Formats: sequence, C-alpha cells, structure tokens
Amino acid sequence: MTLGAADRIALGDLVARYALYADRREIDAMAALFTQDAVLVLPDAPGVLDPVRAFTGRAEITGTLAVLRGIPVTFHALAGEVFDAGAGPGTATGEVACVAHHLTERGDGGTSDLVWHCRYTDAYRLEDGIWRIARREQRIDSIETRPVRRWRG
Repeated sequence: MTLGAADRIALGDLVARYALYADRREIDAMAALFTQDAVLVLPDAPGVLDPVRAFTGRAEITGTLAVLRGIPVTFHALAGEVFDAGAGPGTATGEVACVAHHLTERGDGGTSDLVWHCRYTDAYRLEDGIWRIARREQRIDSIETRPVRRWRG
C-alpha cells in the first residue's frame, strides 16, 4: 500500500492539530485525535528522555495531557514530518520533529522558556475515513532553558 496525496495531507493536518490543541489547552480535542485503544508513551523528563511511561486508551491519555493546563504558555513548532504506508491497509507510520516551548514562572518572579527538542514516532490508523493516532512515542533529544524578556501573559 502507498499513501496518496490526500492521506499525506490528512496526516499532516492530524499532527498539526495535536500541536495546536496542545497550545490552546483543548485537551479533549487532543485526545479525540487518538483511536479509542491508542497508546501514548512519554519520557520521564528531565531524568529520562526516552519514552518510558505508557498511557493506554483515551481516558488515560486525556488524564496525562491535562498536565498542560498547569503551564501558562506553550508553543509547539513542527520542524518536519515524514509519513509512510503501514504494514496493512488503512495504516501508516510517521516521524514528527517538534520544538516545544513551555513558559513557566521562576522563583524570582521572572519567566523561563523550557525548550524540548523532541521527536514523535507514530503509528496511525484510518477509522471511518478519518486518520487517528494509534500509537505515539515521544523522545526528547535535548532540553534547554532560556530567559524570557517579555511575554503577553
């Protein structure tokens, strides 16, 4: 099976919506991008940068994504995406590179930008004509902290 242009566009839209919904804190909309039986595997940053914590099903995924509500501002910039046909019909795989900014307040009253340079390794499944994430593993390549001079907060 090969992926057609329409599938590639739909998969690109899927991963872009994940980033957009994260930045808007639309947690339920983010979770709806996953299949009901999806698995999300995340690192245990900052100590462990490889995916080690697994969350299965939309309810668990919604619960773990809700942590975003505690961060005043995020900005997820997609740096690249590659999609390939999966092993069977209605499946695909992908790798998405992302730079994720997380603005947080410091103890001295200032603001810091915690920046994650990360990659998502994905498996997608077509359900009722809609591409959804069946499995997503996040790896963090590096973490940096930057001072923020000013922000609209």
